[in-house]
Amino acid sequence: MYNRPEQVLELYDLEIKSIARGRRAYICETNCGTKILKEYKGSMERAEFLAEILDFLKAHQLRVETIVRTKEDEPAAKDNDDTKYMLCGTFEGVECDTKNRDHILAGARELARLHLVSREYQGDIPEFVKSEPDAMLWLYEKHNRELNKVKNYIRTKKKKNEFEVRFMEQYHYFMEKAKEVTDLLAMQKLDAGLVGFCHGDYNQHNLLFEKSEAAIVRFDAFSYQVQMADLANFMRKMLEKQNWNCGLALDMIRAYDKERKLGEEEIRLLYLYLAYPEKFWKIANHYYNSHKAWLSGRDIEKLGKVVEQEKARSEFLEMLFRLAKVME
Repeated sequence: MYNRPEQVLELYDLEIKSIARGRRAYICETNCGTKILKEYKGSMERAEFLAEILDFLKAHQLRVETIVRTKEDEPAAKDNDDTKYMLCGTFEGVECDTKNRDHILAGARELARLHLVSREYQGDIPEFVKSEPDAMLWLYEKHNRELNKVKNYIRTKKKKNEFEVRFMEQYHYFMEKAKEVTDLLAMQKLDAGLVGFCHGDYNQHNLLFEKSEAAIVRFDAFSYQVQMADLANFMRKMLEKQNWNCGLALDMIRAYDKERKLGEEEIRLLYLYLAYPEKFWKIANHYYNSHKAWLSGRDIEKLGKVVEQEKARSEFLEMLFRLAKVME
């Protein structure tokens, strides 16, 4: 990232008290509170629309970050190299604790409120924020091709390391599960009513708690698509940390449903999104795109944990499948 944020901050009508490096951003203390300065890679049109949506959500009582405009009333600023930056308001607090049940359920409720309130937006929705209804199917089909590529690469190696041996032992089982999901998703006819505004990367890092109040930040991946993708992503992140606890999973669904009623088709999609062996693909993809001559003990550990958790994950999926059947 650009190492002289002072130049960019001169474009804002703020008094800067201090600047510190954060995670892929700068933390700026100003006369108007703490702000986050981060590089922005999208178009100015997208930045303008995002600023409008965030202001809309804030006006409807949602605690979300908002975009600070420059002196020229622009939603993003450029440095001398034409690199774009965005300055956002933020919240004091801690990230969602993945071991704290209250945090997790509050996160599910807040996501439902985000989905529900955003549906009240009456303005035009530009094409650049829209995703195709089949976006998850295409993503999972891409993952399948990548898994197959990893398998073919390892199979050609004469001498395999410990990770590669373990991967090949598990490949057929997880690939079968992956193909089952993509085949079922391909048969789904998605109703337009399932589509709405999504955070795009709703996880523990983007959910902050100030005492008992939740706030949502980092809308970089904001999109207009099937909203169950958001809930599935959040549930997967939480349940991987909780060994796919069925009781917690049901409580998360109930917490979301209490704020925004889930339909039967949404429950079926939630099942399919969570049934895909995402973690197995993620580990394989990390291995394939890393320096393969160096054996990562972390990859071996993560692969072992995925295998160890598979029984609990399967039990959770059976429970969710029964729930989907009951709602038919």
